[in-house]
Amino acid sequence: MTSAENDQTPLHLSPLPGSERPSVDVLRPSAHGLPPDSTVEATIVLRRRPGADPGADTSGGARIDRADFAAAYGADPADISLVEKTLGDLGLTVLSADLASRRLRVSGTISTMSRVFAARLEGVTSRTIDGAEVEHRNRSGQLMVPTALDGVVIAVLGLDNRPQARAEFRVAETRAVTTSYTPLELGEIYRFPIGTDGSGRTIAIIELGGGFAQTELDTYFSGLGITGPTVTAVGVNGAENHPGADPTGADGEVLLDIEVAGALSPGADLVVYFAPNTDDGFVDAVSEAAHAAITPVSISISWGLNEDAWTEQARRSLDDAFIDAAALGITVTAAAGDNGSSDGATDGRDHADFPASSPHVLACGGTSLRATAAVVASETVWNNGPGGGATGGGVSSVFARPIWQTHVGVPAASRPGGGRGVPDVSAVADPSTGYEILVDGEHRILGGTSAVAPLWAALIARIVQSTGEPLGLVHPRLYELASGFRDVVAGDNGTFEARVGWDACTGLGVPDGIALLAALEARTN
Repeated sequence: MTSAENDQTPLHLSPLPGSERPSVDVLRPSAHGLPPDSTVEATIVLRRRPGADPGADTSGGARIDRADFAAAYGADPADISLVEKTLGDLGLTVLSADLASRRLRVSGTISTMSRVFAARLEGVTSRTIDGAEVEHRNRSGQLMVPTALDGVVIAVLGLDNRPQARAEFRVAETRAVTTSYTPLELGEIYRFPIGTDGSGRTIAIIELGGGFAQTELDTYFSGLGITGPTVTAVGVNGAENHPGADPTGADGEVLLDIEVAGALSPGADLVVYFAPNTDDGFVDAVSEAAHAAITPVSISISWGLNEDAWTEQARRSLDDAFIDAAALGITVTAAAGDNGSSDGATDGRDHADFPASSPHVLACGGTSLRATAAVVASETVWNNGPGGGATGGGVSSVFARPIWQTHVGVPAASRPGGGRGVPDVSAVADPSTGYEILVDGEHRILGGTSAVAPLWAALIARIVQSTGEPLGLVHPRLYELASGFRDVVAGDNGTFEARVGWDACTGLGVPDGIALLAALEARTN
C-alpha cells in the first residue's frame, strides 16, 4: 500500500453533479464481501475543451474528420494532465487516457476509491429488473471529486457495477409462432436497395454479455445461401467474446444482432464490442466504437433500460458518446424496448427506454408482420398483451424535443425538460412473426426491438454504400421526407396508439429501402 493510500488527511472535495444514485433493494450482503484492499477500476469522463460543441456539426449529415476531432472537440490536454497528477498523488493509477473521447481509466483499492470520491460502497446481492439474482458493488447518494477537479471531471462511472441494461429481445414460444422470416426475406419485404450489400463499410455492434462462434455463423450464413461478413470481436474493460454459456440469454442477443446485420449487409465488416453490463462498460464500448481507427457507418445497440434507471452522469456521458458518433458521420440505431409504454417500470407511469430516447440515436420500434414473399398482408403495432411483450415508445422525460420533431404531434412530456418522442422508425419485432436465427446450435424464432436495431444498421450501411456519404445524424432528413416509409396505422403499445404519420409506437413507419434511398439522394442533389 502506498503512502498516499495510507494518508488519512481530510481531502478537499466538491460535489459531482448528476452522480446521485439510489441503493438497490438489497437481498443480502455479498457472499464474497468487499475487502477494502481489493482493486477496482472506474472510468473518469472529462469536460470538452472550452467552447467546443460538436452538436453544431451533427445536423444535416455534416461530419468531422476523425483526425481533427480530438483537437476540436476532445479534452484539453491540460485537463488530462491535471487529472492524472491529482489522482496519482492520491493513490490511484491511471491505466489509460483518451483525448478524443475524454476518458481516463483508473484503478485503485476500494478504500482509496471510497476516500477520493466519497463513495459509500458495499458488496450486495440484489435482483435485476428481470428477476435474476446478481452480486455486485452497490453505492447510494452523491459522489464527490477533489476540489482541484471540480468542473473538469463530469462523471465517475463503474464504482457501482450493478447491471445497467437488459437485452431487448424475446424468444418465441413454439405454439405462438404464426409465421417467421429469414433476414433475407425481410430484406425483400422492406425493399432493401438492390445492388448493395454494405461492401466497404463497417457496422459496429454493442454487446453487454454473451458471445458467438465463427463456425456457427458460417453454418447460418451458408444455410441462407450467402457468404457472411467478416466478424471481429473486441473486448472492452476485460470483457470478451464468450459463447455457449447463455443460449436463452445474452448469446441469443449476440447471435440475433450479428445474423440479422450480417445477412442483410453481408459485404460489410462487423465489429462486435463486448463490454461488462455496467454504466462504465456501456459508455466505454460506445466510445471505443465511435472513435475506432476505422469509423463505422452505423452502431447497433440492442440493450437498454428506462431512463429513470440511469444516473444523470451516466446518461449524459453515453449521450455525449452519441454526439461524438454523429459528428464523425456515424448513425446509431437502438432498440426502443420490449415492454410497452411503461418500459417494464413498476411505478405506474410511462417511460421511454434509454439509450433509444437520446435525440442522437435512431430509435427503433417494433411491429407484427404478416407477409408472403414480398407481399404484405398486414403490419400493425407489436403488442402481445401483459407478459407477451410490446414495442417500447413514448416521450422522454429527460431529453428535450428536438426541432425536427416539433411538427409531428409528439404528446406532451411528463416532466419539464422532456419531450423527445420515441421511436423514430420501426420494423418487425413480434416474436410470433419473428426472425429465424441459429443460437448455440439450435434453430430458434426470436423477436424484440433488438432485431430492429441491427436491421436498420444494415440498411444504413447499404444506403451509405450507394451514396458514398455517411448519414450521421440522419433524423432531420428523415422527418422531412415525403416518402421512404410505409406507415403503420393500427395497434397500440399501451398508452399510445398508432395513427397516420409519426406515432409513439412505430415512429415514421417501416422502411421502403428503395424509396428511402431515392428520397435521400433527391434531397442531397
